[in-house]
Amino acid sequence: MIKRILALIVVCNLMACAELQQVVDSLPQGTTDVLGNADIAAGLREALDLGIEKQVAKLTTEDGFYKNELVKIVLPEELQKVDSALRKIGLSSLADEGLKVLNRAAEDAVSEATPIFVNAVKDITFDDAKTILLGEDNAATSYLTTKTQTELYDKFKPVINNSFSKVGADKIWANLITKYNNIPLTSNVNPDLTDYVTTEALEGVYTMIAVEELEIRNSVASRSTDLLKKVFALQD
Repeated sequence: MIKRILALIVVCNLMACAELQQVVDSLPQGTTDVLGNADIAAGLREALDLGIEKQVAKLTTEDGFYKNELVKIVLPEELQKVDSALRKIGLSSLADEGLKVLNRAAEDAVSEATPIFVNAVKDITFDDAKTILLGEDNAATSYLTTKTQTELYDKFKPVINNSFSKVGADKIWANLITKYNNIPLTSNVNPDLTDYVTTEALEGVYTMIAVEELEIRNSVASRSTDLLKKVFALQD
């Protein structure tokens, strides 16, 4: 049966992903009796909820961004020259602190994402689910990105701005940039750090959800409920 399902998936891809219902109809007798359309959508909701609960929560802890190489926020190109110049004049510790507080601001703000994600997950219909289930390894995360990115950006930006003040990033970077701009023969910089950290923080959130999705898709042991086991068995 598994070979037949795989063959059908290949055909689906070659035909620009024809309706999954046609694929389901052609599966061996009994498959749709055991697992209905609503179950498939519910299983995908459960998988995304699990990713939010397990992975996004990690980002909200201290060093959730800063010591996670998958999502660590590094300096934008414009500020890399600031970092380099300050280190050359003996201000390495200040430069290190500048990078750390950008990540601290993201860690402080990410908790705001959870309610928006949960609402987006609730809206998954079978029309969405049929594409997601037989899609790429990050298909569910891509769906969530499409559904939430604009809203999350608008929500995140003022939160990141507040977090900058909360963790002292605004003062640290004002000091860093002032010192750099006072170095002879340098061009003044005034980057939009709020926009940059907001975008990078969102990218980190989606990256960690994709980590959990990949694990559930490829590891049977990670399917922690009967529903997850049944739904993702269809794509094995």
